[in-house]
Amino acid sequence: MRRAMRWMWAATALPLVLGATAARAWVGADPPPPPAAPPVPALARAWPVGVRPPVLRGWEPPATVYGPGHRGVDVGASAGEPVRAVAAGRVSYAGRVAGRGVVSVQLAGTELRTTYEPVTPTVRKGDEVAAGEVVGTVEAGGAHCGARVCVHWGLLRGDGYLDPLLLLPPWLLNGGPSRLLPVLGVPLPER
Repeated sequence: MRRAMRWMWAATALPLVLGATAARAWVGADPPPPPAAPPVPALARAWPVGVRPPVLRGWEPPATVYGPGHRGVDVGASAGEPVRAVAAGRVSYAGRVAGRGVVSVQLAGTELRTTYEPVTPTVRKGDEVAAGEVVGTVEAGGAHCGARVCVHWGLLRGDGYLDPLLLLPPWLLNGGPSRLLPVLGVPLPER
């Protein structure tokens, strides 16, 4: 009888003990990492201002949601200079925020949107824009870049800020397209 009770205890208690051990191991383990965010596609076809404007202040991601940092890049510009859409998309906002003109463009085929400020918009919400199309002009004044005039260019995926320079393909980021130069000292082919 005693032997039967031991077997009965083993048959009922062992799975409970193993289950508790497995549960303890699972609870004590680190949770799986969140899925990696998709990379930012290099789909820009133009800088927001100029041909290759100086970057006055770069991307400085904040450590926390409300922490200090710089959620975009500041590019040098001149007051009244045209501001262009870096890629094709639809204008999701064009107006004033805290006294400054802002244009936001939802980039076509992505979850990304770009923002440009301080800008006097020349487009309206809902307008379709092509890469390089003028969306506004740089506003004078503002203390964002100190004594210099600049455009703050931002990039968002949902509520998360990203480095907008990631939108630029290497040929645009590193000095523009290749140029063919004349070949000197090579004889012309005979006819």
